[in-house]
Amino acid sequence: MRATISSAASCLPCLHGHGRGMAAAAACLVTVTILALAALDPRTQASWFLQSSSSSSSVSSLSSLHPSGGGGGGAEHLLVTSSSYFSDGGTGGRRRKSRGKDVHEEVQVGHGDDLFLSLTSSSSGHGAPPQLSVTPAAAAPEPKPVQAVAPAPAPAPAPAPATESSDEAIQATPQVQSRRDVKLERLELGLAKARSAIMEAIQNKDKRPPLADKDYVPMGPIYRNAYAFHRSYLEMEKLFKVYVYEEGEPPVFHDGPCRSIYSTEGRFIYSMEMETRMRTRDPDLAHAFFLPFSVVKMVKMIYEPNSHDMGPLKRTVSDYIGVLSSKYPYWNRSLGADHFMLSCHDWGPYISSANGHLFGNSIRVLCNANTSEGFNPSKDVSLPEINLRSDTVDRQIGGPSPSRRPILAFFAGGNHGPVRPSLLAHWKGKGLPDVQVSEYLPHGVSYTEMMRRSRFCLCPGGYEVASPRLAEAIYLGCVPVVVDDGEYALPFADVLDWGKFAVRMRVADVPRMREVLEAVSPRQYIRMQRRVRAVRRHFMVHGGKPRRYDAFHMILHSVWLRRLNVRIAAAAAQG
Repeated sequence: MRATISSAASCLPCLHGHGRGMAAAAACLVTVTILALAALDPRTQASWFLQSSSSSSSVSSLSSLHPSGGGGGGAEHLLVTSSSYFSDGGTGGRRRKSRGKDVHEEVQVGHGDDLFLSLTSSSSGHGAPPQLSVTPAAAAPEPKPVQAVAPAPAPAPAPAPATESSDEAIQATPQVQSRRDVKLERLELGLAKARSAIMEAIQNKDKRPPLADKDYVPMGPIYRNAYAFHRSYLEMEKLFKVYVYEEGEPPVFHDGPCRSIYSTEGRFIYSMEMETRMRTRDPDLAHAFFLPFSVVKMVKMIYEPNSHDMGPLKRTVSDYIGVLSSKYPYWNRSLGADHFMLSCHDWGPYISSANGHLFGNSIRVLCNANTSEGFNPSKDVSLPEINLRSDTVDRQIGGPSPSRRPILAFFAGGNHGPVRPSLLAHWKGKGLPDVQVSEYLPHGVSYTEMMRRSRFCLCPGGYEVASPRLAEAIYLGCVPVVVDDGEYALPFADVLDWGKFAVRMRVADVPRMREVLEAVSPRQYIRMQRRVRAVRRHFMVHGGKPRRYDAFHMILHSVWLRRLNVRIAAAAAQG
């Protein structure tokens, strides 16, 4: 776990020039609206961009989202996603804990398979990753919103962080609304139409030709369903609106690092501040609400080094949500389910437990996308970790053809976490010219050039599951090899078919790594590398304005998909 920021240079701000009045004082949460969230009902699940196969597959039940005393609408679950190529096969697998704090013990919701998807394993050998297989259900008609029967108004206690014994993701005491929220009804109607169009694209029984697009048309095996992704992306551009709360002062709010291992956090905040197409200044027109706090900046500005006390960070988030829920009706009407936070710091999951609804209901966009620590791929978003050393990645792009890559496998990095010790123990210093595994590179040897000379780049996590090597390998045309036991939810896996351009290898297979990689034929490798180059556009971070289909827009698209799974019912008029 990266507990501190070592220098000012490693946390260079984006200099947004964003000034606001201070509004980060503590406030009591107030209950003001009736909520009826659609249940994420496993009986009516349909798969987003996932191909069904002949192998049997099972999807475990997901926790329903509804207020206490009220009913949840039975909506088909459009987004069924996980980035794992394999499950632990019932053996429990390797469970990773963060250094300093056992995050999963304090904040995990539900009980194991009650919350996370069950994955099917295939018998493909020699490290070829089995494909995730989910059988989509038949499309169900749009259900009518279910209205909660409200008890007599009563003050509600502040929500406590969800715990392992939580049976429901949301607990709330709704209060009677005096009139219907017509604007909310219009928003939900628009989302329902988009949902219907995308469901039709998923099926695409007539095998219609690709949609027109002046910039880029998604095609090919790197996508689970290229046509459906394209339709969804165009629907997002046409409809999706995000409101960015203006409360809070930089640098903890509306700011973040733009040149560091945490740069995707600052770059997204900066791009969202500058966004014009999908950002709205009118919260009544918003489908989603962004909480623009930076965990990296909190650690730098609020956390006392070596204190192991994250209480002040959690209180900052709790107080911030208290202010927003007191000033606006939007958090309370959905209990945070249409709100999202974003963090690339390892402590992001832990700090999100400052509010039970933030952890259990909201969309958490996290680099630390660890399913063993409560990350829920059907609700949360895996954020790619990109280590930017300058304002642009253009100089980090490109590499030679396979014939000019003499190294079979390459890794260089610190010996920490549960995976790297095994990798270094078996392959460090073996004197093999085509397997270059080391803890530190010799002086004068370029890390980037080593990746450019390698066919496969090993991407094991450290203290946490994410690694910037994943994006670096994609940038440099090196086929990434994810080494873990399936707990890492890979970025954009609801759209991208990682098995077509990457290898996923269990920790137990590290001793036979060379055998696994040599089993990939030259012809197959050429296809995989070509696909790595094709998928690169979705991980690009541009120095100026974001471009369509780049990392910023792919993150927004992941949020868009998850917002489609939430239906908020406007309260009926009271007599």
